[in-house]
Formats: sequence, C-alpha cells, structure tokens
Amino acid sequence: MDDSAPAYPAIPIDLFGSKKHRGLAHGELGFADSSGNIVFRVKRQSSRSSSESHHRERMLLDTAGNPLFSICRDSEKSWKVFKVDDGQEKQIILTAQRTRRTLTRTELDVFCSDENLGDSSPSLKMKGFPFQRSCTICRGDSIVAQDHVS
Repeated sequence: MDDSAPAYPAIPIDLFGSKKHRGLAHGELGFADSSGNIVFRVKRQSSRSSSESHHRERMLLDTAGNPLFSICRDSEKSWKVFKVDDGQEKQIILTAQRTRRTLTRTELDVFCSDENLGDSSPSLKMKGFPFQRSCTICRGDSIVAQDHVS
C-alpha cells in the first residue's frame, strides 16, 4: 500500500443495489444510499470497438459520472479490476477468481495487487447464496462486508 495515501477510518455504510432505480439508464446497475441517492453506478464500457469486449467490460462510476474502476471479464471464471485515471486504465488493483459455482452457492477468491505479490492466498473471500440473496466478504476469519435481503 502507498504510504503517501491518506488513511481513512472504516465507516460502515448501507448501500442498496438496484437495476430499477429511477435515476438509472436501461442496463445500468446502481448503488443507492439510505436516502435513495445513487452513490455508484456500473455501466457497460462503450469505448471498445469489439462487440465481445463490449459485453465483458464494465465501468464503475461515482455520483458525478466520473470513472473510478474498469472491470474486465478475463475468462469464464475470473475478472480483473483496473484503476482509472483521466479516463484511461492505469494499474490492476485486484483479480477475482470464481472457485465455486452451484445453483445455490457462489464463491470467489479476491487477490489485491498491492497485498499478494508472490503470495498464493487470497486477500478476501466472497461467499454468496443467490436464492437467499445474501453475500459475505471475509478477510481471514473477519467479516468485512455482508449483505442480506429479507
């Protein structure tokens, strides 16, 4: 991790994911805060010419529509996330690898690029249960994020 980057305290925040929010264009995924304001949105990246790339790449945008991260599907089971600076992909920040996918359960190993140089163990593990509409993200034995729709 860069020592010059400011340290921010971890503040829990509730975000609600939706494809049907009134402020979203067709095909976008949005994340709203508890007041219903869109905080982040994910949309297809349209700057690529290949139709195959168009379906495999997404862009995470902030409230103002500025690109933050480019999300690329690398293969059937893996994704890469790049930091975006001045509209251009700069550096890879994480790789996610699906380790399990069944009808009732999905698991991913997430490798953060600044933490795993030469290490084969994941930085984070994600376990999701689609029918229960729940997801848990762990670092070691600690839960760092959790979602459950009741």
